Amino acid sequence: MLIRKYRTSDLQQMVNIWNEVVEEGIAFPQEELLHEETAEKFFASQSYCGVADDENGHIVGLYILHPNNIGRCGHISNASYAVSSSCRGQHIGEKLVRDSLCQAKALGFRILQFNAVVETNIHARHLYERIGFKPLGVIPEGFRKKDGHFENICPYYIAL
Repeated sequence: MLIRKYRTSDLQQMVNIWNEVVEEGIAFPQEELLHEETAEKFFASQSYCGVADDENGHIVGLYILHPNNIGRCGHISNASYAVSSSCRGQHIGEKLVRDSLCQAKALGFRILQFNAVVETNIHARHLYERIGFKPLGVIPEGFRKKDGHFENICPYYIAL
């Protein structure tokens, strides 16, 4: 498994994985699906995009990394991760998170913060805590799931 910077030739596979997570409606705040035209602009606008390449040219996961805020808070980064449902449980997410920490630090960020980890996303929460992220509390009913009900979100951060 190779974690590397995305290439434009990866875009269609990235769109498929990203849209799969958006369509599930249980983790990402986005509701609009990406298309080839919107994806190119979206991924290019990030500070960094990494992909998990199975070394056979198949993209099985990805992450985006960007500032969480501007100005005096511009040293805080934010990231989102997506792994193909057919490849979950293989520790790809952990490799993506660890790579994003290195990339964030290399880009001069001092903190990586997650604003909206859904409380019931136990696998992600356990991973973040195992890596050293600290929970910041709970925002009651901060996430509207695809089926319309609300769940708590748990912000996390780690110093780089």
